[in-house]
Amino acid sequence: MARALDLVGDVDLTVVVNVGDDALTHGVYVSPDLDTVLYTLARIEGPHGWGIAGDEHKVMDTMAWLGADTTFRIGDRDLATNLFRTAELSAGRTLSEVTASLVESFGVEASILPVSDDPVRTIVHTADGPISFQRYFVHRRHQDPVEDLVYEGSGEARPAPGVLEAIGEADVVVIAPSNPPLSIWPVLNVPGVTDAVANADRVIAVSPLFGGKALKGPAAEVMAALGLPPGNEGVLAAYDGLVTDLVVDHEDATDRQRLSGPDLHVHVTATRIADEDKAATFGSWITHLVSR
Repeated sequence: MARALDLVGDVDLTVVVNVGDDALTHGVYVSPDLDTVLYTLARIEGPHGWGIAGDEHKVMDTMAWLGADTTFRIGDRDLATNLFRTAELSAGRTLSEVTASLVESFGVEASILPVSDDPVRTIVHTADGPISFQRYFVHRRHQDPVEDLVYEGSGEARPAPGVLEAIGEADVVVIAPSNPPLSIWPVLNVPGVTDAVANADRVIAVSPLFGGKALKGPAAEVMAALGLPPGNEGVLAAYDGLVTDLVVDHEDATDRQRLSGPDLHVHVTATRIADEDKAATFGSWITHLVSR
């Protein structure tokens, strides 16, 4: 979604990013969502949507040879990013300051902001008890039924500098087609963020679902486990009246008439945008939608 808007060319883009997935892994501070956005906007993202294209894993292979658990694998160039972040944080810089340095180094023109410089950690409650997000998602391959989610630290967290201003000054707030409970709720749970979104004149949510299922990941399963309705009705419930517009794929075209109302406009277009040309088309479509 960020790449789609960035490809339009004349958009002043700020991406506010979840930090609930952040963790200390292999002794380094990793920010998976921040780095995914960073690498994507730098046009170097890996083929699976994360990491760096063509990256090697010599460090991980050597660690595995030494007997370390390398289920969470980090490429060599990606590791350099994480080592830089870890050292800078240890020196007293904030996460948003370090992210700004990385954005400049990678030549990204958009602003990338962690939602908070304070620790916010997504804890997944399962039948075996609470586990960290990375243990749930990477080590256990998101196979555990989710009983509850807790965003540890979110109540005390403060929005990072520029986050509330970016939302308040935006012509439009776009909620990306990510997993609502796992990737968007940790952002909205930081005090002040939901209110800022609620006060925005135009909030467009792009559905992550296609015929009730996500292209990848456990979005539909997690939403159902947490009691949200199926399909795009559940997407709207996840955002509880925050959105003015919902964008759905052609596969869910019947939802336009079913879900539209006086305070909600449902739009139908092609939302499978992994291909760069399709992403550019979608970004232009969104900007034209905003101008209506």
